Order: sequence, then structure tokens, then C-alpha cells
Amino acid sequence: MRIERRFTKVGESPFAGIEFKARTSRISNPDGSVVFEAKDVAVPADWSQVAVDVLAQKYFRKAGIPAAVRRVKEDGVPTWLQKREADTEALASMPADKRFGPESDSRQVFERLAGTWTYWGYTHNYFDSEEDARAFFDEVCFALATQRVAPNSPQWFNTGLNWAYGINGPSQGHYYAEPDTGRVKKSTSAYERPQPHACFIQSVSDDLVNEGGIMDLWVREARLFKYGSGTGSNFSNVRGEGEPLSGGGRSSGLMSFLKIGDRSAGAIKSGGTTRRAAKMVVLNVDHPDIENYINWKLVEEQKVASLVTGSKQIERSMAAIFEAYWADTVADADRADVKKNKTLAIAIDAARTALVPDNYIHRALQLAEQGYKGIKFATFDTDWNSEAYATVSGQNSNNSVRVTNEFMQAVEAGSSWDLVNRTNGAAARTLDAKELWGQIAYAAWACADPGLQFDTTINEWHTCPSAGRINASNPCSEYMFLDDTACNLASTNLLKYLSQDNQFDIETFTHVNRLMTLALEISVLMAQFPSREIARLSYRYRTTGLGYANLGTLLMVLGIPYDSPKGTAIAGAISALMTATAYATSAEIAAELGPFAGYAKDSESMLRVIRNHRRAAHHADDSEYEGLTITPTPIDPMHCPQPLLAAARAEWDRALELGEKHGYRNAQTTVLAPTGTIGLVMDCDTSGIEPDFALVKFKKLAGGGYFKIINQSVPRALRVLGYDDAAIDRIVNHARGT
Repeated sequence: MRIERRFTKVGESPFAGIEFKARTSRISNPDGSVVFEAKDVAVPADWSQVAVDVLAQKYFRKAGIPAAVRRVKEDGVPTWLQKREADTEALASMPADKRFGPESDSRQVFERLAGTWTYWGYTHNYFDSEEDARAFFDEVCFALATQRVAPNSPQWFNTGLNWAYGINGPSQGHYYAEPDTGRVKKSTSAYERPQPHACFIQSVSDDLVNEGGIMDLWVREARLFKYGSGTGSNFSNVRGEGEPLSGGGRSSGLMSFLKIGDRSAGAIKSGGTTRRAAKMVVLNVDHPDIENYINWKLVEEQKVASLVTGSKQIERSMAAIFEAYWADTVADADRADVKKNKTLAIAIDAARTALVPDNYIHRALQLAEQGYKGIKFATFDTDWNSEAYATVSGQNSNNSVRVTNEFMQAVEAGSSWDLVNRTNGAAARTLDAKELWGQIAYAAWACADPGLQFDTTINEWHTCPSAGRINASNPCSEYMFLDDTACNLASTNLLKYLSQDNQFDIETFTHVNRLMTLALEISVLMAQFPSREIARLSYRYRTTGLGYANLGTLLMVLGIPYDSPKGTAIAGAISALMTATAYATSAEIAAELGPFAGYAKDSESMLRVIRNHRRAAHHADDSEYEGLTITPTPIDPMHCPQPLLAAARAEWDRALELGEKHGYRNAQTTVLAPTGTIGLVMDCDTSGIEPDFALVKFKKLAGGGYFKIINQSVPRALRVLGYDDAAIDRIVNHARGT
């Protein structure tokens, strides 16, 4: 691959012209207690405090970084690109407590990411020359430091620890595929091949303890959570409650196992830090246990409400009983006599009215008679980190119901819907489809779960249908592909491509997209995976996930309503341009290294999907689409800026032309992720594709502490809308509070 330079110059540091400053990162609770602190953290001077805090707390390696390193010589690898290891001689001359420590300079992180990608790419012939490799390294370092792009969290956690510092550890049960042959081998170390993938889809069979079964899935999930990744599975193969077991007896049902997996996920701190484990559970709408599944979280939320309300009622009632017992107006001999101590009688009656159990009322009285002036009774609150939520199940996954066109048609027609046994295929029960749909809607309204996945549409856009169906997704539902595959992500920050005169820089946007498509493809090459099958299929299909963040802010700054024809058209054109660039780049890589191993078998299906994407960019008639029941909403040329639309259409023309000639290196190249943590490290005011839900936000961290996040783009947006400086100041001060 040839790599052009747009940001950097040959012979100069990629950080030339970027001012770095020493900052302090401190994260505290509202009461002032400090959760985390790091002093003298070197970061780009224009980064916000939130971005500094995220980088320092979440992405810096906290321990084991040698104070001195040396190059590891390797034939054919330029000196600047060689691996590093701890310089034991230099370290021996230092005080013991100074030899190892945390990362403290953001350039360490940028260089270990870019350097690792460049090293693996160079040693596996991804670049035309050393000069192209150096250009790639420099351009990526600059893009990371200027917040133009960020990879998914597991890359920040794991990538480069071995290349940059020689950090390693015992194997954790991972596998990798040899780059040249695809032969799957068991990893011998923890970091020589990192786990850079964020998104996994794992199969689960109707088996209790064997490989690929239910209990095996919890182990595979643990490997992913430990290194900061997330996983999703469709559990529809698992038999429902009451179905027969091979050894006799009846199944306890799917829900009993889902609760075990939920508890397992809740016990693991993702990425070895304080990030919460990310998990998706999917169930087909015809599963016998679908009603219990739909209402799972709804009922658990009701349990939390009961715990919170009940605990406070009991505490209040028992306090009133003690207060009445020890009232100054009551003689000692009469304190326990409800006929003489009327206040105590009222307190007891009020407790019973509040449905406080009698044993607690009697316990309070007995303790009072022994001289106790009160009792400590635990109360609960609705904080998601609280003991109440830790007590109930269903709190560690996103849940989705998989619906088909047939089910949706049954809902519209008001007809019946069969729930099907997994063991014999017979109808377990027959429900009213509309009533079942109502349960889904009510539960989602009440507790935000379950979500929906439209199975028919998803599979009609499948690039590799001969390899199997798409059954599930990753935790945030942006990655949908075959079971037992993985996807690593990166997102660009759209606001960084908007000039001061509000023109979108198409050339720079496509340049960074090309760089990161290459970085994500190299990440497949260097990765290790939690199971043999995921290693095999990830090598075979090489799915990647380039995306973007900050669309809501981009539209706000342009003065365009988010939910408007113009806003929709711009979002469509940017998405089309990004996706077409990624597929065109994938085809360029395929021209040099060959398409993905499964391409030949599914080439026509993949080209059909590419042609349908191109048609949407060119605003084709519905009749022109191939193999689609429901056609997409095309880009409306009446509302889209013409330079952006022309670029998107030209890039799709190029992506199809190159793909027809060379095939594609990756079975998928783009997703639209929510970009939560990486959005913060890029100083995005809005995440993913969503609009802003509040101008001032408080983000509570899984490990404790809060961020107060203020949308920094409000003044610029107000200026575009015609407000003067005085009015802008008043509006901003009102939003922030004083």
C-alpha cells in the first residue's frame, strides 16, 4: 500500500507543532472524595479535562512500564520499528521503586498503538516501502493526538504492551491463526498477540458442560471481559422450561442459565480496570420462554423498587417504635404496655399498616426491652451501582428479541403465533401475536429492555450467507455477522473535519478513513481470540468496524435540526462516504494480499450488497434493488450538500469497480458504534450517531466518581444561528449554572 502524508513531514516528529502540557487528572465523587489521581500527565494542550481524565484513568497502563527500554534486533525490520524490551542493565542502576511504573505521557500510548500496527503491517508486506510504513506511523500518531480518530477500548488496553515495553504474561487460553496458512494455534503468551477486538458474537449450543455449550460460554465470556471486550449470543438453541432432558426429567429452562451468566459477567471488571462487562443476550421471538425473557428485567426493576421502598418503610417504622418506647412521657414500667403507651400502639399499628413483617415489629420491641435505643437496618437506593441492583439479576446485559417479517405480519394481521419447542419442533404454546408485541413494547417502555433485531432485514444484507445465518450481535448491536466471529472498531470525530467556515473536509476525512481501515485490517492479522473457532472464522472473514462519532454536534454547529430532511441527508452521505472508502480500501488491500478466504464462495452475494449500497447513494428506484424485502431510505439529493453527495457517489462507484476486479479483504468494514468512552477521549459532545440528550450531563463511572460534561460546541452553534456574544454568554451561563 502507498501511504500519502497530509499531516506530517518526512524527518519530523509526528507531534511537531502539537503543544503538550503537564496536567493533573483527578476524579472525585460529589462529596469531594478522590477516586483516582494522576499528576504531571503529558497530553496535548487543547484536550479538555474530561479527555485527560479518561486517558489517564482508563487507557494508561497503570503498572509494569520499564523506565528504560532497548531495541530488540530483528532481521529486515528498521531500527525505528523494532520491538522494545526492558533494559535490565539500565534499570539495575536505578532505585528499585523507580524502575517500573505507569504510563504518564500520552505520546507513549499513541506510539505504542501506531507502532504496533505499523510493525505487524510492515513485517507482513502491507506497505510498498519503509517510507510508506513510516508515513503510516506518523499520520496515525498525529490523527490520534489531534482527536481525529480513536480505536475501540481494547486496543488502548492491550495493543503495544509487548511491542513497546516487552510486557507479557502467561497464556489465558486464547488462540490465533497463522497469517499465511490460517492454521489455528494456541497462544503461548498474553500480550505478544493482543486482544484488540471489542465486539464478539459467540454461539451457544443446547449442552450443559461440553465445548460450545452453556457453561463453556461463561468461560469464553470471561476471557473477553478480562481484556475489555464485549460479547453477544443468541440463546435460542437452548431448550425451554419443561422440555424433556435426555437422561429423564425436565429442563429448568433458559432463564435459570441466563441468570448464572448475568452473575458471572457482573463479577468481572472489564479490561482489568473498572469498566463494566458488556454483554448482549438475544432470543428468537418463537422460543418457548420468550414471555419470561421479555419481562425479565421489568420484574427485576420492580424488585429493586420494592427493596428501596420496603427497606425505607421498615427503617422508618422501627425507628418510630423505638422512639415511642423510649418517650420521656412514659413511665419505665409502662413502656411495653400498648394500653398505657398509646404512642407505641400507634407506631405498631402504623408499621402493620405499612406491611412491615410482624417478626421485625416484635424484634424491635424485644430489643427495646433489653435497653436498645435503636437498630441499624440496611436501606437501599436506585443507584445502578447500589446493593439493590447487585441483588437482582439481569443487570449485566443488553437484551434483544429477534423478530422476523412473519412475526411482524402476524402482529399487523392480529393472528396467532406459535412458540416452538427446541427438542422436537412442535408448538409448545400458541399466543396472540399482537399481545406478545404489546408485552415487548410495555417492557421496553418500563425498563428500556428488550430491544429489537429485525432478523429478515439483517440477513438480506448479509455478505456471506452461504457461511451461515446472522443470529446475534455484539452488546451494542452495531456488529452483526456470523456466530463465533469478532470485529475491532475505530471511530472518527466528525467535528474535526469541519473547518471554521463550516465546510466539511472530504479529502482529509477519506484519508483518515483509509488509514484506519488499514489499521483495523492489520489488527485482525495480529490478534488472538478466546476460542479456536473465533480465531478460525475471524481469520477467514476478517470483519472490521470503522465508524464515526459526534454527528449530533456536527449538525448542531451547522444550525441544522437533527430530525430534519437535511440532517438525514447529511448523515446518509457521510455514512455512505465512510463505508465506500472502507470497502474501496479493502479492495486495494485485496489487490495486493488477496481477498478474505471466504470471498470466492460468497463473491456474488457480497457484490450484491455493495451494489445495493451504491444504489442507495445514487437514489435508485425501489425496483432496482436486489434481494431486499424492505428497501433502504436513499440519500435525498434535494437536501444534501452537492460536494458531499458527489464524493459519496464517486466513492461507491470506485468501491464497486475495485471489488469487481480484486474482491475485498474484509467481509464487513463499517459499523456505527455508540462510542461511549472513546467519544470522551476525542472530546466528542455527542456519541455515535445520536443527538445530544442534554447540554449538561453527569457521567457516573463504573469505578466510582463523576464527570460533569458540558457541550463545548453550544457557543459555535449559537453563533451560526445569529446570536451575538452577549446573548451567547447569557445562554451558556444559564446552561452551566452558577
